[in-house]
Amino acid sequence: MTRNLRWDRTAHGGPVKPPTFDYVRPASVAEAIDALAAHPDSKVLAGGQSLIPMMNMRLARPTALVDIGRLDELAGIEANGSLRVGATARQSTVLENEQVGRRWPLITAALVHVGHPATRARGTFGGSIAHGEPASELPAVMLACDARFLLRGGSGEREVAADDFFVGHYTTVLADDELLVQVEVPDPAGSAWGFGEIVRRHGDYALAGAAVRLAVDGDGTVEEARVALFGVSGRPIRATAAEEHLLGTRLGDERAAAEAGRAALSGTEVTDDSFVSATYRHDAAAAVVERALLEAALRRRGTN
Repeated sequence: MTRNLRWDRTAHGGPVKPPTFDYVRPASVAEAIDALAAHPDSKVLAGGQSLIPMMNMRLARPTALVDIGRLDELAGIEANGSLRVGATARQSTVLENEQVGRRWPLITAALVHVGHPATRARGTFGGSIAHGEPASELPAVMLACDARFLLRGGSGEREVAADDFFVGHYTTVLADDELLVQVEVPDPAGSAWGFGEIVRRHGDYALAGAAVRLAVDGDGTVEEARVALFGVSGRPIRATAAEEHLLGTRLGDERAAAEAGRAALSGTEVTDDSFVSATYRHDAAAAVVERALLEAALRRRGTN
C-alpha cells in the first residue's frame, strides 16, 4: 500500500531545515512510478545520504519525496556472467559481497572511498549513480566498467549505457517518471584496473579522481582503455585523449602513463571552487591518472 504523508516544517514544534514536501512510500515499483508521475518536481528517496543534506541547505526543493528504500525487489545482487545490482542495494552490502570483491575489484576499491561506514550502511548503489554528483566515485567507476542501466517508467523499460547516462551537473537522462532499477556490469575477466582520488579528508567528495580499466593481450600490450574522471568537471567523464595515448603501449610503461595523465583533461572545461583552482584540479587529475595506471600494472604483476 502506498503511504502518503505531508511533512510541514512548522508542524513539529518549530521550523526544520527542508521546505515543506509530500512524502510517499510506495509498496512496489509500479506504485513508485505512478507517484512520480502524480507529483511534479518530486525526487526519489533511497538512502538519502546525498539528497537530504541538499534539502537541508535548500539546494534541492522537491515538492514530494517518493521513498523506494524499502522495495526489496530492487535490492538484489546477482553475479552470473555479468554483475547485476538492484538500485536499492546498500553500498555496504555490495562492498561486503565476496563475488563482487573477487570478480569486480574496481567497484570494491571505489566503495571504500565512498563516505564512511555509517553512510555506506544507508546509502544505496543506484542512488549514488542516479544522483549524478560529479565528484562521486561510483558514476565514474560505472563509466570505466562500461556499465548499463535499466530504467523503468510510465512508458516502459529502456537500457542506457553509462556513457550516455550522465548529462550535466546533477543531471542524467532519467525522465521525471523513471526509476533506475538495476545496474549491469560486464565481467572484466583479464582486465587490469586502477583507482585513485585526491580529497581534503577521507570520506569527502574528491577534488580529482580517476578509475581506469585496461584490456591487455598476453604480452601486456593495451588493446582497450577506459579512463574515467570525477571531481574535475560538471559531470563524470571519459578521458578519451588519455585512452588514445594508451592504445598499443605496454602496461606499466611509465612514459605512457605520464603522457596519458597529461592528456586526460584535453578539451575539458575544468571547474574551480572555494577549495581549489582549476589549475590545481588539472594537475591533480594528471597525477591520479598516472598513479592509477602504474598501480594497475603493479597489481597485474602481483597476480601473475
